[in-house]
Amino acid sequence: MDKRSLGHLAGRFRESETRTEILRQELAEAIRQAKADGVLQKDICEVTGYTRQQVRRITNADEDADADA
Repeated sequence: MDKRSLGHLAGRFRESETRTEILRQELAEAIRQAKADGVLQKDICEVTGYTRQQVRRITNADEDADADA
């Protein structure tokens, strides 16, 4: 592994981290929308693989932000 190859791989990794964060935000918004549309929490958990606690944290983030405003 030379320096150039290592740099290329590191760059790809950073790009992947950026894409992952964007997708995480999109999924969180989709979860909030699903809750607003009446999708049951257990169904959101089943589809996403998230725990109920993770789903609650995501769906309550909007409520917490509104309370701070």
